[in-house]
Amino acid sequence: MEGKIKYELEFPIMSSPQLLYQYISTPSGLSEWFADNVNSRGEFFTFIWDDSEEKARLASKKSGEKVKFRWVDDNDKDSEYYFELRILEDEITKDVSLMVVDFAEHGDLHEAKLLWENQISDLKHVIGSA
Repeated sequence: MEGKIKYELEFPIMSSPQLLYQYISTPSGLSEWFADNVNSRGEFFTFIWDDSEEKARLASKKSGEKVKFRWVDDNDKDSEYYFELRILEDEITKDVSLMVVDFAEHGDLHEAKLLWENQISDLKHVIGSA
């Protein structure tokens, strides 16, 4: 069986990096745009959508810059897949964008990208950047 493929998307967002970081790194921020509800216990985050639930470990974070969540199985063992949200700021123009790194099955790549576009659109509405 073929594994998932890694892809990256970049979205311009009119926001300060500090404000944006709050929405990508905290359960309350993530539950406003990424999932219906987000709970955290220690380094583990539970993402809830309708009737499905996924668990991830906060693998790394750098304040004001990025967060990386690694999906875990039912025994809290890391999978090889993760998603990363990285804030990029142009040093000259100060334009801010959000880089998304994720994985998808080859046949689901287009759908996965559309899902991120919708979620980032929700994020922009929440922070007043739309």
